[in-house]
Amino acid sequence: MLHILYIIAITAEAMTAALSAGRRDMDWVGVCIIAWVTALGGGTVRNVLFGHYPMSWVEHPEYLVITAAAALLAAFIASIMTKLKKLFLYLDALGLVVFTIIGCQVAQEIHLPYLIVLFSGMITGCAGGVLRDVLCNEVPFLFRKEIYASAAIVTGAVYIGVEHFQGSEMLATVSAAAVGLALRLLSIRYEWHMPKFVYRDEWH
Repeated sequence: MLHILYIIAITAEAMTAALSAGRRDMDWVGVCIIAWVTALGGGTVRNVLFGHYPMSWVEHPEYLVITAAAALLAAFIASIMTKLKKLFLYLDALGLVVFTIIGCQVAQEIHLPYLIVLFSGMITGCAGGVLRDVLCNEVPFLFRKEIYASAAIVTGAVYIGVEHFQGSEMLATVSAAAVGLALRLLSIRYEWHMPKFVYRDEWH
């Protein structure tokens, strides 16, 4: 089930990434690269940091085909996607929790400390979006007021806590997905935001 949700998530992430590339007038190659970076970048950054190989897209090259095809499709149906913005926000929330749980599982497999397992989940869930925004010359979504990284942290914390005390990976996965998804969707529905730090004084 987690693998199926992962495929859905990378497809949705690739499609929304294509729109970001389109707003920067990128060509077809650029669209595909932004899609790959967004959908698969979080796991890639995590694996590079922890020396965990092979990369998921090297082991499963079909992920590259799926995300590229999704991105090109999005370019053709961009006007329709605009009308489905809320649906893709929900799919993005799903992707966040799925990527976070997978990131936690990978870190556990290589026996990293709990704090690093939590960090691994957050990186996997959020790094792809940061890379997309940087390449598209935008302030990363993660660094704005949205409850996004914090939702990943909560998801990871629930996964680690349930898995540690109950010993059931399935229960931990379901619990973390439910809590993380609920938090992210509620933050969208009620426009919950993180406090912002605003500083305007010049130092020179």
